[in-house]
Amino acid sequence: MRFTLMLGFSRFQDYPAIAREAERSGWSSVSMPDSLFFPRETESEYPYADTAAVRAYIEHSPFLEPLIAIAGMAAVTSTLSFYPGVLKVPVRQPLVLAKALSSLAVMTGERVALGAGLSPWREDFEYNGVSFEKRGRLMDECIAILRGAMSGQFFEYHSENYDFGLLKLSPVPVQPIPILIGGHAKPALTRAARLGDGWIAANTDFATLEKLLADLRRAREDAGTSARKDFQIHGMPVDASTVADYRRLADLGVTDACAVPWGLDPTAPLERQLDAIRRFGDEIIARC
Repeated sequence: MRFTLMLGFSRFQDYPAIAREAERSGWSSVSMPDSLFFPRETESEYPYADTAAVRAYIEHSPFLEPLIAIAGMAAVTSTLSFYPGVLKVPVRQPLVLAKALSSLAVMTGERVALGAGLSPWREDFEYNGVSFEKRGRLMDECIAILRGAMSGQFFEYHSENYDFGLLKLSPVPVQPIPILIGGHAKPALTRAARLGDGWIAANTDFATLEKLLADLRRAREDAGTSARKDFQIHGMPVDASTVADYRRLADLGVTDACAVPWGLDPTAPLERQLDAIRRFGDEIIARC
């Protein structure tokens, strides 16, 4: 099993030092949060935690554009992989996103995956001129466009939402960029099974994760994709703390365990965060 360091509770000024220490300590990848802006007013509800607490966190936490932050960390590492967890894909123009992703993959030696999701905030869509009601259909079409545009071949697409003629991006990575679908709702699990190279779970307890994994297995069976051996499953159970817990994750089929070893405290000093990364590497990663 591989291990992903989650950077939602750290300072962007510390990202280079954190990435270097994660690479030295045996972590496989680093995951970046995504937040475009903070809407002062919203009627939306956050599905994975208390909405008021999440809004307070977003309001007072600086967020870099994930692909730019990844480029900075990739420049000071050589083996560590990166992905946004998750990028709000349908609120971005898919051809522009394809160009940015393919350029990043080429520049980093293909150490990039795309964690793809839907934003729960209506304003992310409306303020960017994108229909919130059509978000699921737009997500599916964006994935198709990303794959086609980053194939290195001439590609065209025609629908009521996106319409363009034959084009080709260059350069593109030799290997397709893995697209990992995030979300717990049935449509997200179905999308991961149908269109994804993997699935990313948000923070859960073990019981919830086991139920979601069972739902995902059924969705993959229905989609005819259950035979894929390279399908990635990224999980972050909030009640995992011991080697036995992480071995249990592997037994459940999780390929990549996600963790914040210093806890959900964005104010933790850098030295405390680096020490937690090292200790997790010695006490958990080296023994799993």
